[in-house]
Amino acid sequence: MDPQLELFQNFLCNTELERDHLSNTIDLWDSIPRYSLSRQAMIKLRSEKGFLDLLEIDFNYRGTGLKAIIQPARIREEEGTTQDYYPSANEELVEDALRKIATDQNHGYFDRANYRSGVVFSLYMLREELNKRGHTRSYQEIIKSLRILSGSLIEIRTDDGSSMEGFSRTNYLPSLTAVSRKKLRDDPKAKWSAQFHPLVTQSIDALTYRQYNYHQMMAHKTQLARWLHKQLSLKFTFASMLTHFEMRYSTVKRDSALLNYARERDCMDALGKALMELQDQGVLQSCTKQNITGLRGKIEDINYVLTPTPEFVKEMKAANKRYALAVDKPVDKLGNAPKVR
Repeated sequence: MDPQLELFQNFLCNTELERDHLSNTIDLWDSIPRYSLSRQAMIKLRSEKGFLDLLEIDFNYRGTGLKAIIQPARIREEEGTTQDYYPSANEELVEDALRKIATDQNHGYFDRANYRSGVVFSLYMLREELNKRGHTRSYQEIIKSLRILSGSLIEIRTDDGSSMEGFSRTNYLPSLTAVSRKKLRDDPKAKWSAQFHPLVTQSIDALTYRQYNYHQMMAHKTQLARWLHKQLSLKFTFASMLTHFEMRYSTVKRDSALLNYARERDCMDALGKALMELQDQGVLQSCTKQNITGLRGKIEDINYVLTPTPEFVKEMKAANKRYALAVDKPVDKLGNAPKVR
C-alpha cells in the first residue's frame, strides 16, 4: 500500500465507533462552492430545451480571489428527455460518502504512477453508507448523482483569469466505471470504480486534509450547516475553550454561494439558523452576533464570534496530532499542529 494512502486511511481515535464517525475534509477542494444551486433553482434557469449555461462563482480561498466555472452534466431522463444538471446537495452527499468508503483499506486506492486516487464500491455499499448517515436514496437516485458528478466539469481560475497552476478543466469524478443496467438489476453489489478529482489526489499526496467528525457533519439538516462544519474543521485548528473563531456574514455569503435568497434579511436568517443548528448538534457552545451598521443604522454586515464545545476542541486537537505525526513534527503547547505546507 502506498504510504500516502495509508496515512489518509488511518485516523487518530480510540475505538472502532470513533473511527466509524471520522473522515477527511480536503482543504482547497472543500472550500470551492461547487454545489451551490438547488434542483429547484435549476428549474428556473433551464432553457425550454432543458439546457443550462456555464455557472461562474467568485469566492475567496485563504486570501486569494478565485472563480469557479462549472459546466453542467447533460442527463438523459428515464422518459427519454434530456436535461442539464449542476451538481447540487444530493451529489455533495454522494461524494462525501464515497470519500468515507475510500478510507476503508479494501476500497480506496492511490495510483502514484498515474497520479490518481479513487474508490472501488458497490451501489449497495454506497446506499447503505448514505442510509447510515440519515440520507436515504434509491439506487436510481444514486446512479443519477454519480452521472451528474462524472458529467460535470469544473475549472478554477485566479483573479487575473489564469488557470491555477497544476490544475485543468476536469470532471468532478474524472472516471466512473459502471456495470450495465441488467447487471445492476441482478446484483446491486457489483463493483463500481470512481476516480476522485485531481485536487483530492493532490491533497492525499501533500497531506492537506484533516480528519473531522463526518458522522456529525452528515447529521446536519441543512447544506449550509454542513458547509460551516467543514470550514470550521479546516480553519479552526487552534480551537480551545479560551479561543474563539470569528466569521462575517459577507464572507459566508461569498465563499459558500449558498445564500441565494432574494431578500438580504432571508439570507441573514438562514445563516443564523445554520449556526444555531451547529449549537444544537454540539459543534458550537455559543455564537455571539455583532451587527455592523452603516448610515441610518442599516445593518451592512454581521460578525459572528463562535465558541467551540469541549467535544469539538478534542476533535481538533486529535486532528492536529494526527497531522503532526504524519509530517513527523510535534504539536505546540496548545495542541496546534504545524502549519499545512
